[in-house]
Amino acid sequence: MWKGANQQTFLKARELRRHTTESESVMKTLLNSNQFKAYKFRYQHPLGIYIVDFYSHRLQLVIEVDGEYHNTKKQIEFDNKRTEFLEYHNLKVIRFSNRMVLNNIKQVELALRSLIENNFPSAL
Repeated sequence: MWKGANQQTFLKARELRRHTTESESVMKTLLNSNQFKAYKFRYQHPLGIYIVDFYSHRLQLVIEVDGEYHNTKKQIEFDNKRTEFLEYHNLKVIRFSNRMVLNNIKQVELALRSLIENNFPSAL
């Protein structure tokens, strides 16, 4: 278990994997493509008390695909705490909106490629 993730968190992650959103499915397809496959992104992965959408241990990178509810004040506060926790554990966090993933996956692909090239050159 990663950094304190308990059994309940793993069970919740398994349940989330069974109910993939359309945008998560599109992102999963991108991350499983040849250009990102080597980074072995895990889907709905427990990290401590949180479950992240996508995680690459090799890159120490978390990718979140956020729906509209992430724009509410309460969710913004929760997401900020979560990001602080992840960054405290030396993880980089990048967020994409559902809309961006669904309507402009090429831009998402280019942003990820640029992020990896600029922040993780040893991973290339």
